Amino acid sequence: MNISIVISLLNEAESLPELITWIEKVMQENNFTYEIILVDDGSRDASWSVIQAHRAKNSAVKGIKFRRNYGKSAAIYVGFEAAQGDVVITMDADLQDSPEEIPELYKMITQQDFDLVSGWKKKRYDPVFTKNIPSKLFNWAARKASGLKLHDFNCGLKAYKNNVVKTIEVYGEMHRWIPVLAVRAGFNKIGEKVVVHQKRKYGNTKFGIDRFINGFLDLLSIVVISKFAKRPMHFFGLWGSLSFLFGFFILLYLTIAKFVFLEYKMTERPLFFLGLLAIIFGTQLFITGFLAEFISRSSHERNKYQIEQIIS
Repeated sequence: MNISIVISLLNEAESLPELITWIEKVMQENNFTYEIILVDDGSRDASWSVIQAHRAKNSAVKGIKFRRNYGKSAAIYVGFEAAQGDVVITMDADLQDSPEEIPELYKMITQQDFDLVSGWKKKRYDPVFTKNIPSKLFNWAARKASGLKLHDFNCGLKAYKNNVVKTIEVYGEMHRWIPVLAVRAGFNKIGEKVVVHQKRKYGNTKFGIDRFINGFLDLLSIVVISKFAKRPMHFFGLWGSLSFLFGFFILLYLTIAKFVFLEYKMTERPLFFLGLLAIIFGTQLFITGFLAEFISRSSHERNKYQIEQIIS
């Protein structure tokens, strides 16, 4: 199978018929073998009925229905698990992503050998102050923090090799950081394509401003976990040791001051409490590192590594 199209959706009954018909048209024009995997993330409208109706007409349409709303990352994850195509395309269900982009994305994966191609909505039709400006700031900070030179981390239109989606684990709200997850897993050939962004035709956006805050927290989690998951003591031990030594030298200075300069009110100085706090904080971090190390060493995945190829 050439292409698996994974679409997560929430209350998109109005846009689904047009989207599915549009995808089918593009697939037929390009003679692709394909499947459309629609993951209903707990919709309360007629979205599932629409999926069932299209499934009855086209066996390439497949549906997965969550009992309740779990979030976009969960929907993408189960879609990735089900995907069988050589190339996996993700897109949003609100008609703001154009299926006409799919053939070129497919070529970039199969002919240019990219592991992942991320869409870039260079010209956007979203509200300027509530989405455009926050999105630009978010993407700028994301580039600085992750080291990836992508313009649009939030774009839902992306293409992947099948082995990429089978390797990475998407959870929480990590869907916007899939390129970072892919790089951390060893897939380094990341491309970008300018894609057409269309105005929302039906309903309202399902995402609020909180997605930017959650996004930065998720990025921090990715960076720390990917670097130190198998050696947590290197992270907690380093900062714990620095904090402990900082507090130790403060208290050493105050002790010398007490006996050399006869400062009898050492414990009344703010510096004393700062040193004490630094020692306590450093000790706690050190103990956290030990506990994390024990947990890591007892984990059944402690020696699980990504192997690309074996010759035997």
